[in-house]
Amino acid sequence: MKVILLERIGRTGSIGDEVTVKDGFARNFLLPQGKALRATEANRGKFLVERANIEKRNEERRNAAAGIAEGLNGKTVVMIRQAGETGQLYGSVASRDIVEALAAEGFTVQRSQVDLADPIKSVGVHAVALNLHADVAVSINVNVARSTDEAARQDSGEDLTVTVYEDDENGDFAAGQKDAQQDDRFDDEL
Repeated sequence: MKVILLERIGRTGSIGDEVTVKDGFARNFLLPQGKALRATEANRGKFLVERANIEKRNEERRNAAAGIAEGLNGKTVVMIRQAGETGQLYGSVASRDIVEALAAEGFTVQRSQVDLADPIKSVGVHAVALNLHADVAVSINVNVARSTDEAARQDSGEDLTVTVYEDDENGDFAAGQKDAQQDDRFDDEL
């Protein structure tokens, strides 16, 4: 389907470009969101008449996004979650959680602007990209920890995801002893 773009869309094109996109992309995303018009003679004329207004509106949105980005770039958000000893979370941190944490600090960000491919499922400091506008992207750090003390330790650069083995009754490491027994069985088979 041929459409006229009303704003810059990723790798598709920029304002005023007449591009061919898949029908589903146009019908389900571009047209309902007001990001494009069908490429007809009537719409071409309408676009030419309103081009100045469309570019002005886009510039205002970009400036607003740049203002938000100034305060967000490199910011660290702390998320306290329950996790096991190995650092595996019992739940996960999704884009919705990040948006809520940013809102608590006074930043307005939409869920669709958080570029998180998969939910965060482990303790640690994770870099998350925010696409505030087609031309404005920033990165924030999400510090997922079990407590505020642990979050402060992670901020200072300490890695808390290291597996800790405990001594058994004989003073040997339980995991090491099990591995040695498995090695003996393997040698017997040869």
